[in-house]
Amino acid sequence: MNEMSKTQLLEKVMHSNRPDGNPRVQKITARIVGDLFRAIDDLDIQPDEFWAGVDWLSRLASSGQAGLITAGLGFDRLLDIRLDEADERAGRNAGTPRAIEGPLYIAGAPLSKYETRLDEEGGAQRGETMVMEGRVLDIHGKPVAGAIVDVWHANELGRYSHFDPDQAEYALRRRIETDAEGRYRFRSFLPPGYAIPPNSPTSELFSAIGRHGNRPAHIHFLVVAPGLRTLTTQVNVPGDSFIDDDFAFATRDGLILQLEKNTPAKGYESLGVSEPFTRVPFDFVMQPAVDEREASPQARVARAVG
Repeated sequence: MNEMSKTQLLEKVMHSNRPDGNPRVQKITARIVGDLFRAIDDLDIQPDEFWAGVDWLSRLASSGQAGLITAGLGFDRLLDIRLDEADERAGRNAGTPRAIEGPLYIAGAPLSKYETRLDEEGGAQRGETMVMEGRVLDIHGKPVAGAIVDVWHANELGRYSHFDPDQAEYALRRRIETDAEGRYRFRSFLPPGYAIPPNSPTSELFSAIGRHGNRPAHIHFLVVAPGLRTLTTQVNVPGDSFIDDDFAFATRDGLILQLEKNTPAKGYESLGVSEPFTRVPFDFVMQPAVDEREASPQARVARAVG
């Protein structure tokens, strides 16, 4: 007879064709499939609900928004919390806090030494002029010369270049090589917060569960240097109404900026500053790497699949 119970089906699904498989993948798959089987049974999920979910996953994949869902459902932050806990156990909790990368990093931004402008493309100034500057240091306070500070943020409409056809590919994206004193600085404008795309798979889910999709204003960084642990983080602009209610749960102590309003332009002429502006000081403190993988300059997906 080919009849089987739910338990028998689950056992066959999880133990069929196992000899040549990857043991780690087998273990993870068995756990996830088992949990889904139990969820379908416990919650009495109906066929129409199941296939609507499958359709939603298909549309999510084709939309390129999987990274928004992982952030919005807390998975990105969970991974960071687990890394923080591991660092705490290992006595490695010094340095600038990590924060989620987000789904919109693009490698290969133009490289400058010491200083640059992120806001070169796009015509007229689109927000409050700022210059963010500081140093890259190790945990002993020693400047890190030759570190690469990769920075990116949204435009005045909350959109990111490369994903927005109305912007140049590397608009508001730059890499900066620190000088002999570990210094970097860049000119841009204070970015706004933004919301998840409307009429999208992501907005459908969050509307259905009754959650907003707003992120507070923030700036992303990927900081790398030989022998030091690659730092992925983001800083928040103070005063945003969503700073304590972030869709992606990414706000962290130590990563909220200080804004020095009405800073005189003297000394910043090379960045095209001619009037008082908002200065944003911030130092990055990097841990030593325990192996080459920790010092890899790759972002999350490239690091995982490379």
